Amino acid sequence: MQNIKNLEVYKRAHILTQEIYKATESFPKSELFGLANQMRRAAVSINSNLCEGGARNNDGEYKQFIGIAQGSTAELEYQISLSKDLGFMQQDIADKLMDETGQILKMLIGLRLSLKN
Repeated sequence: MQNIKNLEVYKRAHILTQEIYKATESFPKSELFGLANQMRRAAVSINSNLCEGGARNNDGEYKQFIGIAQGSTAELEYQISLSKDLGFMQQDIADKLMDETGQILKMLIGLRLSLKN
């Protein structure tokens, strides 16, 4: 297995997680344990699953954890959209985060496909 931390998708997901934490700081206090927490958990889950899968002994398990990371990325996309619609997040910030989650999702799909060969 390669060092996960050297993957571009890992690096970008790490930055995205930091940006999600910053973006959710201004959410209403009533959302501290609601949507803001869910978004943070989904963002953290992306690289957590890459790391756990990369530490496994075979590509089959690694693919499974990449799939979980894909699910977390898709979950985060919805949560960003909902945050914008509820007025918790500005349009420009939401657009930037949505673009980055979309790029990360494509990278995860590519990584998973590369292991099928």
